[in-house]
Amino acid sequence: MGGTGDSTADRPTLSALLGRTDLGLRLASSPESLPPGALEQDVRWVHSSDLADPTPFLSDGLALLTTGTQFTDESPASFDDYVARLKRRGVVALGFGTEVVREGIPEPLRAACQAHSIPLFEVPYVTPFIAIARANAEAIAALSYARRSWALSAQRAISLAALRPNALGATLTELSRQLGAWVGLFDASGSLTRQHPEAGLSESTMGALSDEVRGVLRRNARAGSSFRIEQTSFSLQTLGRGGRLRGVIAIGGGELDQESRGLVTSVVAMAGLALEQQQNLQRARTQLRAGVLQALRAQNPTLAAKLAREVFGPLPAPPLTIGVTSAGSTAIAPLAEWLELRAEEQQGALFFGRCDDALVLLLGAGGNGAVFADMTELFDVRLGVAEHAHWDDFSTGYEQALLARKRGRDSVSVFSEVSRAGIRAVLDTADARTFARASLAPLRALDERERSELENSLRVWLANNCSYETTARVLRVHRHTVRARIAQAEKVLKRDLSHFGTRAELWAAFEATSDELA
Repeated sequence: MGGTGDSTADRPTLSALLGRTDLGLRLASSPESLPPGALEQDVRWVHSSDLADPTPFLSDGLALLTTGTQFTDESPASFDDYVARLKRRGVVALGFGTEVVREGIPEPLRAACQAHSIPLFEVPYVTPFIAIARANAEAIAALSYARRSWALSAQRAISLAALRPNALGATLTELSRQLGAWVGLFDASGSLTRQHPEAGLSESTMGALSDEVRGVLRRNARAGSSFRIEQTSFSLQTLGRGGRLRGVIAIGGGELDQESRGLVTSVVAMAGLALEQQQNLQRARTQLRAGVLQALRAQNPTLAAKLAREVFGPLPAPPLTIGVTSAGSTAIAPLAEWLELRAEEQQGALFFGRCDDALVLLLGAGGNGAVFADMTELFDVRLGVAEHAHWDDFSTGYEQALLARKRGRDSVSVFSEVSRAGIRAVLDTADARTFARASLAPLRALDERERSELENSLRVWLANNCSYETTARVLRVHRHTVRARIAQAEKVLKRDLSHFGTRAELWAAFEATSDELA
């Protein structure tokens, strides 16, 4: 990763070892015959052995030195088997000490190293093997010291950034600069709120990263994870407590070593602490928002505007669109955090607050109405909406939005559309059906017992404006029969059917139970 002092010259790579002029090492392999990056592999250690099979005593990433005393069999197959074993064990290079046992490097060994893509270098007689091992150990120690020094310097820079006014944003920017990597902060809903550098990621990469972040947030448990998108490595660190995650920090651009991970851990701790410290302030803001809504419901828009102005800015200008979320949703808390950011973006055009265990949104003239669709897509909520409301009829608009949420079937239900069904839609409730059945029960009992037609006759009579003649034609009976049935129904129900109120109530009962008619 860039910006961390880990230049190639400081790393214990094979090319850095061969570049030490004081050692006099010479690459015996043809550079063109080696795979890309073969000379830039890290040399974790240098070991010497003249065993015919030293692999049980070797480790990955090691450079092996030998004088060749083990090569008693001069056949090419013997050399090939030896190099193949080194390759399988993960040896990154082979150094041959000349003028000790042999003059020069055996050609079969050179050919075997080329066949198995292992770099071969010559160690002159005047260079002891211990000097090569010491040089590599010093390079490792120097790198370790440089990384520790970088980590201390980076920690100081991060701490200073945390003292700036926009502490969280400044800290993330400094982290990006120190790591030489892209750093992004996602909020509790999985939306990207900050990133550095601003150029950001490609659209496809960002889409895949956002999906991964939302998956982490849905699990709602503290976690760290690493993965790759296309050719870019990413690391995710959650913010907040398990069960109440506040967001995710994403880092992309390279693998993190121990020092880099330590720096990220400190930033995560700072960010988590900053978010927790904001919790009390957020509670106060939540209460103030609720107070603004209570003032509006009490028909006191002047007080509401005064309460809101100093903290949230001006309230939205009418005509208003009022939205009420479904009550008691587990998404209320993260939704409120998401709405805080949207309200900042649309200051003076969008206001929200908690009321009756639900969130109420006020969108004014010029506001972006896409916020309603976005929130229902991101969170498990339904929304009732009332349009064209003003401050003097806010309570009416609020009640309309509540009814739209209750009666609507879509994720966003608008009162003007729900109300087209008329008053009949309100009768389609369990309570209304219970009352309706109780009102009609005497008629149904008599019809079942005596096989009369009182319920149907009364329903048709009401549906035809209480006209005996029209009802008789519909039922295909004599009008006197209709009169007799209505009179009998009146006695059974013990209700005066000459009163409009009684007729309206019975009509409503028939409407509420219309799906129960045979």
